[in-house]
Amino acid sequence: MASSRRPGLGKGLGALIQNSDPITPETPGVMQVPVENIQPNPHQPRTHFDPDDLKDLAASIQEHGVIQPLILTKGEQPEQYYLIAGERRWQASKLAGLENVPALLREATQQEMLLLALIENVQRADLNPLETAEAYQHLAASFNLTHEQIADSVGKSRSAVTNTLSLLETAPEVRKALLDGKLSEGHARALKGLSHEQQTAALSTIIKKTFSVRDTEALARMLKGEGAPVEANQPSRKSPELAALEDQLESAMGFKTTIKHGSKGGTITIHYYNEEDLNTLTDKLLNE
Repeated sequence: MASSRRPGLGKGLGALIQNSDPITPETPGVMQVPVENIQPNPHQPRTHFDPDDLKDLAASIQEHGVIQPLILTKGEQPEQYYLIAGERRWQASKLAGLENVPALLREATQQEMLLLALIENVQRADLNPLETAEAYQHLAASFNLTHEQIADSVGKSRSAVTNTLSLLETAPEVRKALLDGKLSEGHARALKGLSHEQQTAALSTIIKKTFSVRDTEALARMLKGEGAPVEANQPSRKSPELAALEDQLESAMGFKTTIKHGSKGGTITIHYYNEEDLNTLTDKLLNE
């Protein structure tokens, strides 16, 4: 069956920019647009921008300016513009106190705005897998695109699109852990065949014991009655004394702790899950 996709959607930003040379503020057609006249892309799939990352970019912009112009399209009101690509640069420019930013003006349909924002983020690996899944779902629901058409548009395989969309079938707690970076896409996909209750019950074990994807798959098989789970990250013959010492360290530190002991010494590994955990752990280790 022939695809009904609009020509050019799969070409990404190049389809709108129509310029093979690097885009700079000196590129023909670049205009200076007031920051306050720009509105975010209503179809932007990226929902989280790291505050520290934005501060670093804002500092760079204060020193060097905006190196790569934003891509805009006209809004409903005069002198109003919507972002097609470059929201991170726009947010950082506001933090840097810029009044105007360089931009290229292009025409784009609602479908193209979503596709181009999605392509930009996917190509730069900026999106969390769950954000990508929600963007794919939006394309399918709002523009009646098949998985194959979405895959063609964003440069992925059809199976990759289908697998990413399947993340939306997981339990809310699993989706939150995925969005927070506590689980990978592989972990979440390993759980999706379980009931939401089973997924939620397994989640704390996976995070606490830092299960690998293979460990998670084994746990899922066990919960479905298809086999026994492996004990992740644990030596096969750990002594009761060593296991008890791990428990004592976990209680004292408040974090998952693994001891690997051999004839010539060993290692103690303390696992943390985010920057806040790292700060807390550092304070404890330094006795502050």
